[in-house]
Amino acid sequence: MASTREIKRRIRGINSILQITKAMEMVSTAKLRKARKRLEETRPYFLTVLDDIQTILAVSGDEHTLLEKREEKTALYIVITSDKGLAGGYNANVQRLAEKTIAEAPSEAKLIVIGTKAYDYFARRDYDIVKAYTGISERPGYSRARDIASKALKLYAEGEVDAIRIVYTEFVSTLSYTPKVDQLLPSDILVPKEGESAASVQTEFEPSPEAVLDYLIPMYLETSVFGALIEAAASEQGSRRVSMENASDNARDMIDELETNYNRARQAAITNEITEIVSAADAIQ
Repeated sequence: MASTREIKRRIRGINSILQITKAMEMVSTAKLRKARKRLEETRPYFLTVLDDIQTILAVSGDEHTLLEKREEKTALYIVITSDKGLAGGYNANVQRLAEKTIAEAPSEAKLIVIGTKAYDYFARRDYDIVKAYTGISERPGYSRARDIASKALKLYAEGEVDAIRIVYTEFVSTLSYTPKVDQLLPSDILVPKEGESAASVQTEFEPSPEAVLDYLIPMYLETSVFGALIEAAASEQGSRRVSMENASDNARDMIDELETNYNRARQAAITNEITEIVSAADAIQ
């Protein structure tokens, strides 16, 4: 059994770690609250853009250039991870899903990676990374989402890629986060709105429905990317909060066990001292 001095040193060390994990848990809880608020504010905006596109397609048809299905030779994957660790399996789950999706696809892959963890992981494995964004995972801004969407749309419009997919973590609840792949272009949800037709939709478009779609489809891509970034940010903070909570619980369990060992070692030392005193007294007599 370790000495009482060694056990006390270990208890002090674990207590220091416990203070750090508790502080990180509190910080992640506050950040999660803010991320959830942004998530609730973002979803209606995306749904409005999607509804507008579907309404216009009901009038003009779905033969827009950016909506045409192509033979898929190369696909672009936008992979979202965090810039920091200590978030449990959050990053590993997204990376595994991205690799699995790429391996099962019939096409070559190009990547836009978001987060230091994604860049380090895929760069080490020699993936074709066309652009990397770091330092934005915890609090993404719409301007960055616009940059990412613009880069992706440029590759798609110029025929360098035939599909755009985004791999991220969907925020389900405070304790549940699901890695997910969404296909942004060509998209199965960019279709004419059901129950509406040119006859039923009394709307005039200036200069034309096609020109409005030229504006709305890039906006759909931007809001999709931004929404995924917000979902990922909320999932990251939720995962980190749970991870730090578990670490704090484990630290407390270790301290309890060490305190029990300390008391046993101290009791053994006292018993040994009493035995030595009694033995010495007997020897004198």
